[in-house]
Amino acid sequence: MTSPELYRQLRTQLSQWVTPKDQRHLTGCAEMVAAILQSQTGCLSRWLPYLSHRSCNARAHLGRLSYFVHNDAIDAETFYDPLLRHCLQTFEGKAAVLTLDTSMLWDQFCLIEVCLAWGGRSLTLAQQVIEHGSATVGFTDYSSLLERALNLLPTGCRVTLLADRGFEHGKLIRWLQQHQWDWAIRAKSDLLITLPSGRTRAVQDLLPPSNQVHLFHNVTVLSDIHCHLAAAHQPDGADAWAVLSGKPTTLKTFTLYGERFGGIEPHFKDYKSAAFDITDSRLRNAKALTCLVMLLDIAYLIAWMLGVRAVQLGQLHRLDWHSQRGLSFLQLGLRELATLGYKRLPLPWLRPLPYQSPPPASASKHKRTIQDLMFTFSRVTLFSA
Repeated sequence: MTSPELYRQLRTQLSQWVTPKDQRHLTGCAEMVAAILQSQTGCLSRWLPYLSHRSCNARAHLGRLSYFVHNDAIDAETFYDPLLRHCLQTFEGKAAVLTLDTSMLWDQFCLIEVCLAWGGRSLTLAQQVIEHGSATVGFTDYSSLLERALNLLPTGCRVTLLADRGFEHGKLIRWLQQHQWDWAIRAKSDLLITLPSGRTRAVQDLLPPSNQVHLFHNVTVLSDIHCHLAAAHQPDGADAWAVLSGKPTTLKTFTLYGERFGGIEPHFKDYKSAAFDITDSRLRNAKALTCLVMLLDIAYLIAWMLGVRAVQLGQLHRLDWHSQRGLSFLQLGLRELATLGYKRLPLPWLRPLPYQSPPPASASKHKRTIQDLMFTFSRVTLFSA
Protein backbone atom coordinates (compact mmCIF):
# COMPACT_ATOMS: atom_id res chain seq x y z
CA MET A 1 0.00 0.00 0.00
CA THR A 2 1.32 3.47 -0.84
CA SER A 3 2.05 5.88 2.00
CA PRO A 4 -0.83 8.21 2.97
CA GLU A 5 -0.60 11.63 1.37
CA LEU A 6 -0.87 13.65 4.60
CA TYR A 7 1.95 11.67 6.22
CA ARG A 8 4.21 12.14 3.21
CA GLN A 9 3.54 15.87 3.03
CA LEU A 10 4.08 16.34 6.76
CA ARG A 11 7.36 14.46 6.61
CA THR A 12 8.53 16.65 3.73
CA GLN A 13 7.64 19.87 5.54
CA LEU A 14 8.94 18.82 8.97
CA SER A 15 12.25 17.74 7.44
CA GLN A 16 12.96 21.43 6.71
CA TRP A 17 13.38 22.10 10.42
CA VAL A 18 13.68 18.76 12.24
CA THR A 19 17.04 16.99 12.07
CA PRO A 20 16.94 13.91 14.34
CA LYS A 21 19.87 11.60 14.91
CA ASP A 22 17.88 8.79 13.30
CA GLN A 23 15.66 9.55 10.28
CA ARG A 24 13.34 6.74 11.35
CA HIS A 25 12.34 8.96 14.28
CA LEU A 26 11.22 11.68 11.86
CA THR A 27 9.19 9.10 9.95
CA GLY A 28 7.51 7.94 13.17
CA CYS A 29 6.83 11.51 14.28
CA ALA A 30 5.23 12.45 10.95
CA GLU A 31 3.07 9.31 10.99
CA MET A 32 1.84 9.97 14.52
CA VAL A 33 1.15 13.66 14.00
CA ALA A 34 -0.82 12.78 10.84
CA ALA A 35 -2.77 10.19 12.84
CA ILE A 36 -3.49 12.73 15.61
CA LEU A 37 -4.73 15.34 13.13
CA GLN A 38 -7.07 12.85 11.45
CA SER A 39 -8.30 10.97 14.53
CA GLN A 40 -8.32 14.09 16.75
CA THR A 41 -7.41 12.07 19.81
CA GLY A 42 -4.44 11.45 22.08
CA CYS A 43 -5.37 7.77 22.45
CA LEU A 44 -2.67 5.70 20.75
CA SER A 45 -4.97 2.79 19.85
CA ARG A 46 -7.26 5.11 17.90
CA TRP A 47 -4.38 6.06 15.62
CA LEU A 48 -4.25 2.54 14.18
CA PRO A 49 -6.60 3.09 11.17
CA TYR A 50 -4.24 5.85 9.98
CA LEU A 51 -1.19 3.58 10.20
CA SER A 52 -2.60 0.78 8.06
CA HIS A 53 -0.10 1.49 5.26
CA ARG A 54 2.38 -0.52 7.35
CA SER A 55 2.05 -4.28 6.98
CA CYS A 56 1.85 -5.24 10.64
CA ASN A 57 -0.94 -6.14 13.06
CA ALA A 58 -2.48 -3.91 15.73
CA ARG A 59 -0.39 -5.29 18.59
CA ALA A 60 2.82 -4.59 16.67
CA HIS A 61 1.60 -1.06 15.91
CA LEU A 62 0.90 -0.38 19.57
CA GLY A 63 4.28 -1.75 20.57
CA ARG A 64 5.99 0.60 18.12
CA LEU A 65 3.95 3.61 19.31
CA SER A 66 4.68 2.80 22.95
CA TYR A 67 8.41 2.45 22.21
CA PHE A 68 8.39 5.85 20.49
CA VAL A 69 6.76 7.82 23.34
CA HIS A 70 9.03 6.13 25.91
CA ASN A 71 12.21 6.72 23.86
CA ASP A 72 14.63 9.15 25.52
CA ALA A 73 15.86 10.28 22.08
CA ILE A 74 12.43 11.77 21.31
CA ASP A 75 12.31 15.24 22.85
CA ALA A 76 10.86 18.67 22.20
CA GLU A 77 14.28 20.25 21.58
CA THR A 78 14.64 18.08 18.47
CA PHE A 79 11.09 17.75 17.13
CA TYR A 80 8.98 20.67 18.38
CA ASP A 81 11.29 23.63 19.04
CA PRO A 82 12.55 24.04 15.43
CA LEU A 83 8.98 24.22 14.10
CA LEU A 84 8.03 26.67 16.84
CA ARG A 85 10.99 28.94 16.04
CA HIS A 86 9.83 29.02 12.43
CA CYS A 87 6.32 29.88 13.60
CA LEU A 88 7.46 32.77 15.85
CA GLN A 89 9.79 34.59 13.45
CA THR A 90 7.53 37.66 13.31
CA PHE A 91 7.84 38.23 17.08
CA GLU A 92 11.46 39.40 16.84
CA GLY A 93 11.82 42.67 18.74
CA LYS A 94 8.10 42.69 19.65
CA ALA A 95 6.13 42.35 22.89
CA ALA A 96 4.98 38.87 23.93
CA VAL A 97 2.62 37.82 26.73
CA LEU A 98 3.40 34.44 28.30
CA THR A 99 1.37 32.37 30.74
CA LEU A 100 2.59 29.86 33.31
CA ASP A 101 0.15 27.31 34.71
CA THR A 102 -0.49 23.67 35.59
CA SER A 103 -3.18 21.09 34.88
CA MET A 104 -3.80 17.76 36.59
CA LEU A 105 -4.17 14.38 34.88
CA TRP A 106 -5.99 11.70 36.90
CA ASP A 107 -4.89 13.41 40.16
CA GLN A 108 -1.56 11.64 39.64
CA PHE A 109 0.38 13.65 37.06
CA CYS A 110 0.86 17.40 36.76
CA LEU A 111 1.30 19.08 33.37
CA ILE A 112 3.34 22.30 33.66
CA GLU A 113 3.38 24.68 30.70
CA VAL A 114 4.81 28.02 29.65
CA CYS A 115 2.72 29.34 26.77
CA LEU A 116 2.43 32.30 24.43
CA ALA A 117 -0.98 34.01 24.61
CA TRP A 118 -2.17 34.77 21.06
CA GLY A 119 -5.53 34.93 19.32
CA GLY A 120 -7.54 34.12 22.45
CA ARG A 121 -5.67 30.84 23.02
CA SER A 122 -2.15 29.74 23.97
CA LEU A 123 0.69 28.14 22.05
CA THR A 124 3.00 25.90 24.06
CA LEU A 125 6.58 27.13 24.38
CA ALA A 126 7.76 24.56 26.90
CA GLN A 127 6.00 21.79 28.84
CA GLN A 128 6.70 18.85 31.08
CA VAL A 129 4.61 16.24 32.85
CA ILE A 130 5.76 15.22 36.33
CA GLU A 131 4.38 12.63 38.71
CA HIS A 132 2.92 14.92 41.33
CA GLY A 133 -0.41 14.72 43.15
CA SER A 134 -1.07 18.47 43.28
CA ALA A 135 -1.39 21.39 40.86
CA THR A 136 0.91 23.38 43.18
CA VAL A 137 4.55 22.99 42.18
CA GLY A 138 7.87 24.48 43.27
CA PHE A 139 10.26 26.68 41.30
CA THR A 140 12.67 23.79 40.72
CA ASP A 141 9.87 21.89 38.96
CA TYR A 142 9.50 24.49 36.21
CA SER A 143 12.72 26.55 36.15
CA SER A 144 14.04 24.54 33.18
CA LEU A 145 10.84 25.35 31.25
CA LEU A 146 11.46 29.08 31.75
CA GLU A 147 14.99 28.67 30.41
CA ARG A 148 13.68 26.81 27.37
CA ALA A 149 11.05 29.48 26.71
CA LEU A 150 13.73 32.16 27.00
CA ASN A 151 15.87 30.41 24.39
CA LEU A 152 12.93 29.80 22.04
CA LEU A 153 11.71 33.39 21.83
CA PRO A 154 13.13 35.50 18.99
CA THR A 155 15.79 38.09 19.72
CA GLY A 156 14.62 41.27 21.40
CA CYS A 157 11.23 40.00 22.59
CA ARG A 158 9.78 42.12 25.41
CA VAL A 159 8.17 39.53 27.64
CA THR A 160 5.41 39.80 30.24
CA LEU A 161 4.68 36.64 32.26
CA LEU A 162 1.25 36.05 33.82
CA ALA A 163 0.75 33.46 36.56
CA ASP A 164 -1.79 32.50 39.23
CA ARG A 165 -1.18 32.72 42.99
CA GLY A 166 0.28 29.21 43.09
CA PHE A 167 3.40 30.73 41.49
CA GLU A 168 3.95 33.43 44.09
CA HIS A 169 7.56 32.32 44.52
CA GLY A 170 10.49 34.54 45.40
CA LYS A 171 12.84 32.50 43.20
CA LEU A 172 10.52 32.93 40.22
CA ILE A 173 10.24 36.70 40.63
CA ARG A 174 13.99 37.07 41.07
CA TRP A 175 14.52 35.02 37.90
CA LEU A 176 12.10 37.31 36.03
CA GLN A 177 13.91 40.40 37.31
CA GLN A 178 17.29 38.94 36.37
CA HIS A 179 16.13 38.38 32.77
CA GLN A 180 14.28 41.72 32.60
CA TRP A 181 10.87 40.18 32.03
CA ASP A 182 7.79 42.09 33.13
CA TRP A 183 5.32 40.10 35.17
CA ALA A 184 1.90 40.06 36.84
CA ILE A 185 1.17 37.38 39.44
CA ARG A 186 -1.95 37.05 41.54
CA ALA A 187 -1.18 37.39 45.27
CA LYS A 188 -2.42 35.10 48.03
CA SER A 189 -4.52 36.71 50.75
CA ASP A 190 -1.97 35.92 53.47
CA LEU A 191 1.05 37.34 51.64
CA LEU A 192 2.80 39.99 53.75
CA ILE A 193 3.26 43.37 52.08
CA THR A 194 5.69 45.97 53.43
CA LEU A 195 4.41 49.42 52.51
CA PRO A 196 6.65 52.42 51.76
CA SER A 197 5.86 53.70 55.26
CA GLY A 198 7.52 50.61 56.74
CA ARG A 199 4.29 49.03 57.98
CA THR A 200 3.68 45.37 57.11
CA ARG A 201 0.19 44.13 56.32
CA ALA A 202 -1.31 40.97 54.85
CA VAL A 203 -2.91 41.33 51.42
CA GLN A 204 -6.34 40.60 52.89
CA ASP A 205 -5.98 43.70 55.09
CA LEU A 206 -5.27 45.87 52.05
CA LEU A 207 -8.26 44.84 49.97
CA PRO A 208 -10.63 47.72 49.16
CA PRO A 209 -14.37 47.91 49.83
CA SER A 210 -16.77 46.76 47.13
CA ASN A 211 -16.67 48.76 43.89
CA GLN A 212 -13.25 50.27 44.66
CA VAL A 213 -9.62 49.85 43.62
CA HIS A 214 -6.49 50.34 45.72
CA LEU A 215 -3.14 50.76 43.97
CA PHE A 216 0.03 50.39 46.05
CA HIS A 217 3.33 51.44 44.52
CA ASN A 218 6.84 50.67 45.74
CA VAL A 219 6.01 47.86 48.14
CA THR A 220 8.25 44.99 49.27
CA VAL A 221 7.31 41.30 49.35
CA LEU A 222 9.13 38.07 50.19
CA SER A 223 11.85 39.93 52.13
CA ASP A 224 13.64 41.77 49.32
CA ILE A 225 11.47 41.97 46.20
CA HIS A 226 10.42 45.50 45.26
CA CYS A 227 7.23 45.62 43.21
CA HIS A 228 3.71 47.07 43.02
CA LEU A 229 0.27 45.83 44.06
CA ALA A 230 -3.18 46.34 42.55
CA ALA A 231 -6.26 45.29 44.56
CA ALA A 232 -9.84 45.53 43.34
CA HIS A 233 -13.30 44.53 44.56
CA GLN A 234 -15.73 44.10 41.69
CA PRO A 235 -19.08 45.90 41.84
CA ASP A 236 -21.02 42.62 41.66
CA GLY A 237 -19.67 41.55 45.05
CA ALA A 238 -17.45 38.77 43.71
CA ASP A 239 -14.13 37.92 45.31
CA ALA A 240 -11.59 40.69 45.57
CA TRP A 241 -8.46 40.45 43.45
CA ALA A 242 -4.87 41.33 44.27
CA VAL A 243 -2.19 41.29 41.58
CA LEU A 244 1.54 41.86 42.07
CA SER A 245 3.38 43.49 39.18
CA GLY A 246 6.90 44.47 38.27
CA LYS A 247 5.55 47.69 36.74
CA PRO A 248 3.62 50.48 38.54
CA THR A 249 0.02 49.30 38.70
CA THR A 250 -2.99 50.94 37.04
CA LEU A 251 -6.47 49.75 36.11
CA LYS A 252 -4.89 48.24 32.99
CA THR A 253 -3.04 45.80 35.24
CA PHE A 254 -6.28 43.82 35.64
CA THR A 255 -6.89 43.89 31.88
CA LEU A 256 -3.41 42.51 31.29
CA TYR A 257 -3.81 39.79 33.91
CA GLY A 258 -7.18 38.86 32.38
CA GLU A 259 -5.39 37.62 29.26
CA ARG A 260 -4.38 34.57 31.27
CA PHE A 261 -7.96 33.29 31.46
CA GLY A 262 -8.60 33.49 27.72
CA GLY A 263 -5.24 31.92 26.98
CA ILE A 264 -3.97 28.92 28.88
CA GLU A 265 -7.18 27.60 30.46
CA PRO A 266 -8.93 26.94 27.10
CA HIS A 267 -5.60 25.52 25.90
CA PHE A 268 -5.68 22.88 28.65
CA LYS A 269 -9.28 22.15 27.72
CA ASP A 270 -8.16 21.54 24.12
CA TYR A 271 -5.82 18.84 25.41
CA LYS A 272 -8.75 17.21 27.16
CA SER A 273 -12.45 17.38 26.27
CA ALA A 274 -12.41 20.12 23.61
CA ALA A 275 -10.11 18.45 21.09
CA PHE A 276 -7.62 15.65 21.81
CA ASP A 277 -8.97 13.87 24.91
CA ILE A 278 -5.55 13.07 26.35
CA THR A 279 -7.22 11.53 29.41
CA ASP A 280 -8.17 8.57 27.18
CA SER A 281 -4.51 7.83 26.37
CA ARG A 282 -4.11 5.24 29.17
CA LEU A 283 -0.46 6.25 29.58
CA ARG A 284 0.72 6.33 33.18
CA ASN A 285 4.34 7.37 32.80
CA ALA A 286 5.58 10.96 33.09
CA LYS A 287 8.17 10.63 30.30
CA ALA A 288 5.68 9.04 27.90
CA LEU A 289 3.03 11.65 28.71
CA THR A 290 5.54 14.48 28.12
CA CYS A 291 6.31 12.98 24.70
CA LEU A 292 2.62 12.53 23.91
CA VAL A 293 1.88 16.16 24.80
CA MET A 294 4.76 17.21 22.52
CA LEU A 295 3.17 15.28 19.62
CA LEU A 296 -0.16 16.92 20.39
CA ASP A 297 1.60 20.31 20.40
CA ILE A 298 3.05 19.68 16.94
CA ALA A 299 -0.40 18.73 15.64
CA TYR A 300 -1.90 21.72 17.48
CA LEU A 301 0.60 24.11 15.90
CA ILE A 302 0.08 22.75 12.38
CA ALA A 303 -3.71 22.97 12.68
CA TRP A 304 -3.36 26.45 14.20
CA MET A 305 -1.32 27.70 11.22
CA LEU A 306 -3.86 26.23 8.78
CA GLY A 307 -6.69 27.99 10.63
CA VAL A 308 -4.85 31.32 10.56
CA ARG A 309 -4.12 30.88 6.85
CA ALA A 310 -7.79 30.23 6.08
CA VAL A 311 -8.78 33.45 7.86
CA GLN A 312 -6.03 35.45 6.11
CA LEU A 313 -7.27 34.23 2.72
CA GLY A 314 -10.85 35.29 3.51
CA GLN A 315 -12.11 31.70 3.72
CA LEU A 316 -13.50 31.87 7.26
CA HIS A 317 -17.15 31.61 6.23
CA ARG A 318 -16.40 28.40 4.33
CA LEU A 319 -15.51 26.75 7.66
CA ASP A 320 -17.43 28.68 10.32
CA TRP A 321 -21.11 29.63 10.14
CA HIS A 322 -20.86 32.39 12.80
CA SER A 323 -21.10 36.00 11.62
CA GLN A 324 -17.76 36.60 13.34
CA ARG A 325 -15.10 34.00 14.17
CA GLY A 326 -16.79 31.59 16.54
CA LEU A 327 -14.22 28.80 16.40
CA SER A 328 -10.66 28.77 17.66
CA PHE A 329 -7.87 28.59 15.09
CA LEU A 330 -7.30 25.00 16.19
CA GLN A 331 -10.85 23.98 15.27
CA LEU A 332 -10.73 25.96 12.03
CA GLY A 333 -7.46 24.25 11.13
CA LEU A 334 -8.83 20.77 11.83
CA ARG A 335 -11.82 21.53 9.60
CA GLU A 336 -9.54 22.89 6.88
CA LEU A 337 -7.40 19.77 7.08
CA ALA A 338 -10.47 17.54 6.70
CA THR A 339 -11.54 19.61 3.68
CA LEU A 340 -8.12 19.27 2.05
CA GLY A 341 -8.16 15.51 2.59
CA TYR A 342 -11.68 15.14 1.19
CA LYS A 343 -10.81 17.16 -1.93
CA ARG A 344 -7.40 15.49 -2.28
CA LEU A 345 -5.67 18.87 -2.16
CA PRO A 346 -2.05 19.26 -1.00
CA LEU A 347 -1.15 20.57 2.44
CA PRO A 348 -0.18 24.27 2.15
CA TRP A 349 3.33 25.29 3.17
CA LEU A 350 3.39 26.22 6.82
CA ARG A 351 4.02 29.94 7.23
CA PRO A 352 5.02 31.91 10.37
CA LEU A 353 2.21 33.35 12.47
CA PRO A 354 1.48 37.06 12.03
CA TYR A 355 2.52 39.11 15.03
CA GLN A 356 -0.78 40.98 15.33
CA SER A 357 -3.11 38.98 17.57
CA PRO A 358 -6.74 38.89 16.37
CA PRO A 359 -9.71 39.12 18.77
CA PRO A 360 -10.61 35.85 20.53
CA ALA A 361 -13.28 33.63 19.05
CA SER A 362 -16.82 34.14 20.28
CA ALA A 363 -19.57 31.64 19.50
CA SER A 364 -22.46 34.01 20.33
CA LYS A 365 -23.33 37.66 20.86
CA HIS A 366 -23.82 36.91 24.57
CA LYS A 367 -20.27 35.59 24.92
CA ARG A 368 -18.96 38.54 22.92
CA THR A 369 -20.72 40.88 25.36
CA ILE A 370 -19.11 39.10 28.31
CA GLN A 371 -15.67 39.36 26.68
CA ASP A 372 -16.14 43.08 26.09
CA LEU A 373 -17.59 43.73 29.57
CA MET A 374 -15.91 46.61 31.39
CA PHE A 375 -16.26 47.24 35.12
CA THR A 376 -16.73 50.77 36.39
CA PHE A 377 -15.35 51.46 39.86
CA SER A 378 -16.64 54.27 42.04
CA ARG A 379 -13.21 55.09 43.44
CA VAL A 380 -9.56 54.42 42.66
CA THR A 381 -7.04 55.20 45.42
CA LEU A 382 -3.28 55.33 44.85
CA PHE A 383 -0.90 54.71 47.75
CA SER A 384 2.76 55.52 47.08
CA ALA A 385 5.82 56.91 48.79
